[in-house]
Amino acid sequence: MEVYLVRHTETVCEKGICYGQSDVQLLEPYLELFETIKNQVPTDAVVYSSPLFRCTELAHYVSSSSIRTDSRLMEMNFGDWEMKSWDAIAPDDFAPWMNDFVNVAVPNGESFVDLYHRVDDFLENELQNTISKPVVIVAHAGVIRSILCKISNLPLKDAFQNQVNFGAVIKIEL
Repeated sequence: MEVYLVRHTETVCEKGICYGQSDVQLLEPYLELFETIKNQVPTDAVVYSSPLFRCTELAHYVSSSSIRTDSRLMEMNFGDWEMKSWDAIAPDDFAPWMNDFVNVAVPNGESFVDLYHRVDDFLENELQNTISKPVVIVAHAGVIRSILCKISNLPLKDAFQNQVNFGAVIKIEL
């Protein structure tokens, strides 16, 4: 199955802000970027999206029909750290997570392996219903990195080896 992994474009959040599952706006202007992305994906694709605005706005733009939102495609839940500056996170909270972000959950949030399991559930249980058409998944860097780890058998601790820029379109086969 031909799958296009698309990361949303830049948000209005300043660099250094942890915004995971917070529903933030897109940095304008973005329509020209949306058009560039639209030209890289098939027009007849089934389009799935994270339900967060920064993804659904792009998904609606690239889709010629309705989109399917799925909460399993949301970015990692950063719990108590949502909308805080990375520098403002208490070192006693931050250090354990930095030492093992794969298994250590953010306070009142999730770990990377939690994200991986929900994304894997989406791939295994949702995409099996979409066999005949290409698929576009509009999501977040963490979601895309977890998919790339799965298909390449890359350990989750090495997920950041997969560079996923804002507006990136990555074609894979599943």
